[in-house]
Amino acid sequence: MRGQHQLHSFLTKRSIIFSSGTSHSEVDLPSTCLRKPYDRSIRFIDTSIDYGESEALIGRHIGHRRSEYLLASKVGCPLDHKPEGPTDGPLVHDYSPANIRAGIEQSLSRLRTDYLDLAQVHIGPSVGILQRDDVLGTLERAREEGKVRAIGISSTLPNLSDHIDLGVFETFQISYSALDRSLENTLPLINATGAGVIVRGGTARAALAKRTVDSQRASPDLFLNDLLDGDSLEGFLLRFVMTRAEVSTVIVGTASPEHVRENAKAAARGSLAVDVYAEARRRLEFAGFHTSDSRDQAI
Repeated sequence: MRGQHQLHSFLTKRSIIFSSGTSHSEVDLPSTCLRKPYDRSIRFIDTSIDYGESEALIGRHIGHRRSEYLLASKVGCPLDHKPEGPTDGPLVHDYSPANIRAGIEQSLSRLRTDYLDLAQVHIGPSVGILQRDDVLGTLERAREEGKVRAIGISSTLPNLSDHIDLGVFETFQISYSALDRSLENTLPLINATGAGVIVRGGTARAALAKRTVDSQRASPDLFLNDLLDGDSLEGFLLRFVMTRAEVSTVIVGTASPEHVRENAKAAARGSLAVDVYAEARRRLEFAGFHTSDSRDQAI
């Protein structure tokens, strides 16, 4: 990675990220998730303006512990987003310098900090938009001012390959799991640029309905029970993703403290044994969960 920052050493280690991706006004999840005995496994928090009250909750509950964790948020988000309000489809993002700078200031205020360890361009705009709006120049200026320490992108198809080819981002946040392996072949390509890989959706069960190819043998049954070795299915899927050498860290969303505890316990066990991983891949292939060439696929 290009910046000399703590994020670089963090992304060479295996850990999980707490993602406060929804508003939990009645449950102190940000505070609970960093409380012992499992805060040693969760040292990186991923959030966004798009995630409702997430930033404000993080700032309120654990802003005073800022030196204990790395903090990532997103840029390009609509600043007036109200999660409880009506929506007419996907949020419209604005990558203009004015909106990015205003978004960074808003995030810093809500998170009760004076810097982001990682600012990620959200929703993976095309290279044309990145260049037209001088997105990288705006973020570099924010870095020079000490408000941002590393620059990444939350990317997906059809623009992911172009983002990789730019060779400028220090991290890529992408969707990947045992049940959605459509981007698996891009993992080494990302690493080849010197960037870290932050996986989102690593345990998403909704992916059971999303196969990357049409298979006559595709089955909703994964037949993995005899491989779990004490893990829950979700914990096993988390460890499957962590077994990939290219993956730096995995985002795990949560709805309860117990959920956090279970995922942290699974993460602490580390990668799957070589033979278990190979057998899991064989069964997933048989069930219809394949890799694909991302350069030929569009969403």
